[in-house]
Amino acid sequence: MNPVPFPPMKRPLVAILRGVKPDEVEGIVDALIENGMTAIEIPLNSPDPFNSIAIAVKKAPAGVLIGAGTVLTPEDVERLNDVGGRLMVAPNIDPEVIASAWNRGMVTMPGVFTATEALLAAREGVSALKFFPAGLLGASGITAIRAVLPANLMIAAVGGISDKNFAEYTAAGIRAFGLGTSLYKPGMNAAEVAERAKATIRAYDLAVQETK
Repeated sequence: MNPVPFPPMKRPLVAILRGVKPDEVEGIVDALIENGMTAIEIPLNSPDPFNSIAIAVKKAPAGVLIGAGTVLTPEDVERLNDVGGRLMVAPNIDPEVIASAWNRGMVTMPGVFTATEALLAAREGVSALKFFPAGLLGASGITAIRAVLPANLMIAAVGGISDKNFAEYTAAGIRAFGLGTSLYKPGMNAAEVAERAKATIRAYDLAVQETK
């Protein structure tokens, strides 16, 4: 199957709001978007996640991708679709889950760690691969696996990535990242998230510029 493409973004950075609560979402999503983030993932092991996703979808302007992480079943995909989410992030490769998301026109980003997993996901027609935990693989490990993957497949590094180590990965040609605790931890307020988002955008832009 032909994948739903990951939409073009100036900065393909996914903000991961694991643990966020519905009454916090509006302010935090505003803070992220106002400071340059254009993709937001709310993992399904967060409190009342589909309610939070629905709120985020209503707040997000056109061009901002909102969705769920830790998607494990086709039923999860159906509920995500019902609240307007367009991004499906999973920790694993489940062909049934990927097909369910694909059939609903969602951007799909399953988690992989090995060449076997990455090639299997690519064959399933995913939009992007989430190499996780990237901190264990390192840029060199991801680069080695990338050599056997389709050249046009988006590669994202997730897990252990922050504004402190973008340069290691951008030097290897990796441009997409998922950012969790470096951007948001449960209990943080919108002002704190805004400051972290600003630092993230500055560091990312500098790292990309230095590779040109």
